[in-house]
Amino acid sequence: MPLKTNLPEKKTWLPVPDNSDFPIQNIPFGVFLTRDDIITIGSRIGDYAIDLGALHQLGYFKDIPLTDDIFLQDTLNDFISDGKKTWRLVRNRISEIFDINNNDLKNNEEHKNIVLFTMDEIEMQLPVQIGDYTDFYSSKEHATNVGKMFRDPANALLPNWLHIPVGYHGRSSSIVPSGTSVRRPMGQTLPAGEEQPVFGPSKLVDFELEMAFITTDANVLGEPIPVEEAENYIFGMVLFNDWSARDIQKWEYVPLGPFLAKNFASSISPWIVTLDALEPFRVASPEQTPTPLPYLQQTGKKGFDINLEVSIKPEGGKATTVTRSNFKYMYWTMAQQLAHHTINGCKVNSGDMMGSGTISGPTPDTYGSMLELTWRGEKPLTLEDGSTRKFIEDYDTVTITGYCKKDNVRIGFGEVTTKLLPVFQQKKK
Repeated sequence: MPLKTNLPEKKTWLPVPDNSDFPIQNIPFGVFLTRDDIITIGSRIGDYAIDLGALHQLGYFKDIPLTDDIFLQDTLNDFISDGKKTWRLVRNRISEIFDINNNDLKNNEEHKNIVLFTMDEIEMQLPVQIGDYTDFYSSKEHATNVGKMFRDPANALLPNWLHIPVGYHGRSSSIVPSGTSVRRPMGQTLPAGEEQPVFGPSKLVDFELEMAFITTDANVLGEPIPVEEAENYIFGMVLFNDWSARDIQKWEYVPLGPFLAKNFASSISPWIVTLDALEPFRVASPEQTPTPLPYLQQTGKKGFDINLEVSIKPEGGKATTVTRSNFKYMYWTMAQQLAHHTINGCKVNSGDMMGSGTISGPTPDTYGSMLELTWRGEKPLTLEDGSTRKFIEDYDTVTITGYCKKDNVRIGFGEVTTKLLPVFQQKKK
């Protein structure tokens, strides 16, 4: 089925601001609450949210095999379960409806008033019910930096790292959409020079610049997904801030890995950008040495050229961009991650989420965490207001943005913005 939505010359009758993340070539999917307090599945062009539930009820998808209530739900899980053919049919139809030369909806004021919302009229929700969440550790530069800090600088990577996409299972209940504040976590830490742990607020809260992909129902229990088929089961991608408490993590991670240091909060952008929309921005992924085992060997361009930025904004202050990186630096690709995840027969469901791991590039200005940017706090960053940061402070707002650009077409993800609040205080009775 051709990807009609990707033509660079395609225009829409909706106004789209210059440098918008959401031209007609994007057509992402999300869930939002309307001005009438109705929750619906939608898409976006420019600064307009499109109510797909209303569009379906008005007959605009009449010859596409969809259930009546497919867009009248509070998650995208069922729609994602319908598979790649349905996703493409729906995106192609949206592209046709809003094409500059199509007058069917353009000249129907009654329908437009039902279907279209300005962004200030809606409230974005978590787009999927995330049943399972896995976080990988797939940036070679990030893993090398961490290895240099905490292990042997001459042997920064552990022996398994160049052979498998290392990952761990995270906690889906604490994943929240952009705009949801999170609290500084409490936990055990081992202060420098001490032999006994103490309990209290984490002093080293950090962001992690990541992206994540959302899967469809991919296999039955016991069935692995071949690496060359893996992308067929990836619905799309979001920006992902996988918050970390570095001091808690250092004390707890041996022998089973991160626990309380990671499960207190993770934040995602609310619009899922499909792999079809990202197709024009494919690039070769980094050369892999040694050659992976046969089940991880891939062909073709499996990386994506996605520009990423992170800013920190103190309460009442200006935002300072602290890093600029790119998803193309990832050593292990999404296809390899999903193939490895299922090689033992692990079942993957609609709405499952897989985090990339911290995305760091080859130079200090492309590192994806405060841990690296300040090198464990030894080199504090100076913000626009003159204040300095070793890690994230209370009431700081961290924002991650991401976009691709080629042939004068920009496909973006919007943003994931999160404010860090102080630790939770029990109300006195």
